[in-house]
Amino acid sequence: MAKTCAELFSQIDCTIIGNADEPIEGIAYRSDKVKPGDAFFCIVGKVTDGHSFAQDAINHGAKVLVVERKLYLADATDVTEVVVSDSRKAMAAAAAAFNDFPSTKFSLVGITGTNGKTTTTYLVNHIASEAGMKTGIIGTVGVIADGTLEKTANTTPESSDLQALLGRMAQNDRSVVAMEVSSHALDLLRTWGCHFAVTAFTNLTQDHLDYHHTFEEYFEAKALLFGKDYPSKRVICIDDKWGKELLRRCSSAGDDIITTGFEKSAQIHPEEVEYFQTHTRVKLYACGSVYDFDYPLVGKFNVSNMMTAFGIALSLGITAHNIIASFKKPVFVPGRLQRVHTAHDGGVSIFVDYAHTPDALEKALSAVKALSDNRTIVVFGCGGDRDATKRPLMGKAALAADYVVVTSDNPRTEDPQAIIRDIVAGMGEPAGHYEVEADRRAAIARAIALAKPGDSILVAGKGHEDYQLVAGRVLQFDDAVVAAEELERAFGAQ
Repeated sequence: MAKTCAELFSQIDCTIIGNADEPIEGIAYRSDKVKPGDAFFCIVGKVTDGHSFAQDAINHGAKVLVVERKLYLADATDVTEVVVSDSRKAMAAAAAAFNDFPSTKFSLVGITGTNGKTTTTYLVNHIASEAGMKTGIIGTVGVIADGTLEKTANTTPESSDLQALLGRMAQNDRSVVAMEVSSHALDLLRTWGCHFAVTAFTNLTQDHLDYHHTFEEYFEAKALLFGKDYPSKRVICIDDKWGKELLRRCSSAGDDIITTGFEKSAQIHPEEVEYFQTHTRVKLYACGSVYDFDYPLVGKFNVSNMMTAFGIALSLGITAHNIIASFKKPVFVPGRLQRVHTAHDGGVSIFVDYAHTPDALEKALSAVKALSDNRTIVVFGCGGDRDATKRPLMGKAALAADYVVVTSDNPRTEDPQAIIRDIVAGMGEPAGHYEVEADRRAAIARAIALAKPGDSILVAGKGHEDYQLVAGRVLQFDDAVVAAEELERAFGAQ
């Protein structure tokens, strides 16, 4: 439903030059996506300045420009300009208002951290759904707004897209929406104007330093979700120093907090854990009570994810009894320690995981090794046009496997061999411990050829992705599908 300029910007500090009653039919931040009647927000980015595209937006039908400085365009005499101090923040606030503040109409859960966000959102979604609530997911794998998966370009969508999406969630009567909140999204104000019921922190390890430059900057971006602009209940894993610092800040602010972790001081922590190939058994201390139960995920890092989801569910008012009851049903998290099943596998177990940071790779390998009495082989690479400093660290982490096949991931515009050289630089020269095969399918096939019955293979880095980004092209490639095909090729005819 259209809103006038005056209505849409009534709560935003601005100056309206022109017709305050100009109707706004939609919000746009890309000039080539403008529709007649849209307000075009001239976003000042890190590379481009949206003010340069104002004329193109007008040509596409924009009648309102939201700017940080008055524009003097020959064809803009009948165009209303709204001057703001920060066009990005104004767009987020206006988008929330345009969609009637949708996040106030259900319980929005924001989950941030380096690793574990996706699994935790899926666990929260599962628990809430089993408790009888209508749910939604927004994150790396995509969006589930009405039971179907839709792919998105970013882990956390741009603010106008996000608010429109939340609007759909509200119209579909969602009760709980679990959303991954990236450090980029927080830094770029994509979640500005969102009302969170619960915000949660998983951990912080090296990633995105090409964008944030230092660990401290990376942490401060994450910490925004726990500041005064996003008041909510907090669930914080305190197993690293960053979680402890968040706890200190939130405690000083008087926030309602549940802590999780392997430390006995955490309000939710494991007293005993048993790991199996298909599930995990845990005796869990949770806020004064002890619960003994199984849940259908494997690996130590998934104990952390389970505890975070447990704390979030408690914060949402779901009982411990209902949380535990939900774990009696399978939970599928795409590309997160996903077992590849085929009719013929030669006794070789293959797991696909999104692990693309040194810490995540180390934890995924630890989980797979704990499930196997025999050798573990890892196939992995690193993405191009991303934080290059983590590549040798990934190589070093991979050495925890019995054998390593270094390959290509999403090289994007970089030379795959150059990326591989960066990885191998961190591996030293352990004789016979690794080899290089730049073709990812061939690398997976090579790992299968090297494996013996009882061995396990971890294919890491891409997880749920069904593509490879190579030299500006998008190539179809799904690790789980390719691994299944290569298993059948190796053992199906035997």
